[in-house]
Amino acid sequence: MPALPTPRAAPANPRALLWLVAIGFFMQTLDSTIVNTALPSMARSLGESPLRMQAVVVAYALTMAVVIPASGWLADRFGTQRIFLLAIVLFTLGSAACAASGSLGQLTAARVLQGMGGAMLLPVGRLTVLRHFPNEQFLAAMSFVAIPGLVGPLIGPTLGGWLVEVASWHWIFLINLPVGLVGALATLRLMPNLRTPDVGRFDLGGYALLAVAMVAISLSLDGMGGLGWARTLVVLLMVVGLAALAAYWLHALKSPAPLFSPALFRIHSYRVGVLGNLFARIGSGAMPYMLPLLMQLVMGFSPAQAGMLMLPVAMASMATKRLVTRIITRWGYRRVLVTNTLLLGTMIAGFALMTPSQPLPLRIVQLALFGAVNSMQFTAMNAVTLKDLAPARAASGNSLFSMVQMLGMSLGVTCAAALLHAFTAWLHTGAGAEALPAFRTALVLIGAMTMASAAIFWQLDRGVPTKAAGAKAVDEH
Repeated sequence: MPALPTPRAAPANPRALLWLVAIGFFMQTLDSTIVNTALPSMARSLGESPLRMQAVVVAYALTMAVVIPASGWLADRFGTQRIFLLAIVLFTLGSAACAASGSLGQLTAARVLQGMGGAMLLPVGRLTVLRHFPNEQFLAAMSFVAIPGLVGPLIGPTLGGWLVEVASWHWIFLINLPVGLVGALATLRLMPNLRTPDVGRFDLGGYALLAVAMVAISLSLDGMGGLGWARTLVVLLMVVGLAALAAYWLHALKSPAPLFSPALFRIHSYRVGVLGNLFARIGSGAMPYMLPLLMQLVMGFSPAQAGMLMLPVAMASMATKRLVTRIITRWGYRRVLVTNTLLLGTMIAGFALMTPSQPLPLRIVQLALFGAVNSMQFTAMNAVTLKDLAPARAASGNSLFSMVQMLGMSLGVTCAAALLHAFTAWLHTGAGAEALPAFRTALVLIGAMTMASAAIFWQLDRGVPTKAAGAKAVDEH
């Protein structure tokens, strides 16, 4: 068993340390959403079709999914300050490279670099807070850190649309440069370099197998989206990805210290929660990509208007979180998740009914209802996944869960892009206003896929949690 970190005195300015971690979290969540509204403008600038820009979003999310499992070990091995500083430097350099990109390939590569930094910001920052604040202060500290994580998605689409109109899409990334510079200097001054003595060996073999599986499966789905790859290559990538996933499982069964132990899946709620999260998040992950495209390409909205219309989603999402504990306490995880997943799929399919002639208030109500249902889904899925993890498996289980969350987001965008491209070709529509039938068909299918994932949550126990248990699970996540 690895030795515990050497105790250290609290930082001279604990509030400043929390602000540093919070700003890092804000940067990461902001860049997960700020790009979506700007995709049509980026496409015009780079000479690409707006329906082929999914790589800009997928590269960031998929890179985060790949890097997150290694972030905790790197912080233990090299120290929290060094890895947090590395994360900020990579994120800032990636942002500069994004702004300087002159082609889709260059922009995608720069987003990979940016995602490498973004993947380490929250895990390493959260680890530092965990080790520096006593138990009675930890929940309040993490609640403070989590607030910017909610604000980032709230202002991301609106800020992205506004910057595109008043300047250019390059400023979406350039605004990160001064923040990154200040963050790097603050890290050197405020962040302690905590390390774990005698840290165990990293499961490099298992990590490589998982990384190959995620990348190969994602690329194969992207190939189905019409990137011009031969069908043989697409099938080969899918087979390689599935084989790597099976190989990791066999490796983990015999390894004394696997990256993620198969024992995690002996916990019924965790097993159902992780699988349900992966498939239900495909639908939820597709919407931040599809809705801004639908509004700009088909409905005729400007980037700023499309960004503003995403505000009801984020505001309703934040407002709903207070109700989740009482709803789960009253009805139980199984009933809430099955019902809400079916409702979420229906809401996603309902966007197929959007038309340019609809009154604006109706559209705002529809988006707000989607935000509320989506927030209920996330919070309930997070809670049921982590509620039964023992402390000894909490770090590993949470890391795997974070990876699945980002992978679900990546697969959601990939699937949405593949469906849009397929139906654009099959229905012989263009990429502008005439693409409405392709969007409608893709939305209905994504909604149906989301509803199908309710069958996973049906496997949960029928029991209704006690008030204390339900509140604890939801409040912590």
